[in-house]
Amino acid sequence: MVDRTPRNRGRMKPESKEPIMSSKKLIAVFGATGNQGGGVVRALKARGEFNVRALTRDPSKYEGPADEAAEADLDRPETLAAALEGVHGVFLVTNFWQEGTDETKQATAAIQAAKAAGVDHLIWSTLPNAEAISGGKYKLPQFSGKAKLDPIVESAGFPHHTFVVPPAYYQNFSGPFGPQPQPDGSLGWTLPIDPTVRCFHMGDIDELGDIVAGAFARPDQVGDGAYLPLVGDFLRFNDILDALRQQGHQLSFTQVPLEVYANFFPGADALGETLAYYEDYTYLGPNASGGRIALANEVAGKTPTRFADWARANFRIEPAPQR
Repeated sequence: MVDRTPRNRGRMKPESKEPIMSSKKLIAVFGATGNQGGGVVRALKARGEFNVRALTRDPSKYEGPADEAAEADLDRPETLAAALEGVHGVFLVTNFWQEGTDETKQATAAIQAAKAAGVDHLIWSTLPNAEAISGGKYKLPQFSGKAKLDPIVESAGFPHHTFVVPPAYYQNFSGPFGPQPQPDGSLGWTLPIDPTVRCFHMGDIDELGDIVAGAFARPDQVGDGAYLPLVGDFLRFNDILDALRQQGHQLSFTQVPLEVYANFFPGADALGETLAYYEDYTYLGPNASGGRIALANEVAGKTPTRFADWARANFRIEPAPQR
């Protein structure tokens, strides 16, 4: 195998203009200012085994802990070669929810650029193929679109490649999909899901970086295409409610038919379909093996935070706006 470790290159943070001299291998992180990429940068820096290059559209505005920042725009493949020069490992994530995103085009361009740059280890943030799992019943492009790129990663021929699988974010239950005012005056959720069905593989998305950093440090163990899901808890919606109520939050839940929920707001039909998939197959589907989860935890070097513990420290209900 060719040793592609940078030989003490004089790499620079754009704002500092001072070269960073190090024999540590360099990891480039796409989406370094986002939820997943930001956590990966922090975890890599905490381990101290690698230097980190944050990839962003505007490196002059990057203020995170990475050793350096470089311009990389997945919609402009011409920016990728320079961004990946001298890089040992790449963490790649795409954002389905960004307007105008073509995940297949973006990820393929990044994979090709990484291969051309001689990257040793590529880690791709993927999700289950809900379309295949359900036999076509559920499309879920935000899931299936990523899964369909897994074979492209595998066939690219990197010396090492790994798949990490983010969960349903705990953060979503305290954010835009958190409890809302209900017609009866209560605060809670109205959703088209049976709250007694155990189907939510959940986790603190900030902890995905621990798995990624551990995978880069252990390529011989997980660099042959291992799937590493982050799972802090596997819950029913009733379990979520119970945990929050025990912490003093008075929250309600109402189950409604999917066809009724689909008319509640723009995009409700897609969210309802996602929840229906969870109920029928669980978030991770048949790939939710205990072995994969255990391996992910071993690689991370820690047990992920349970929902109740996360909620105790982080769950907040924003006051309703004054009318």
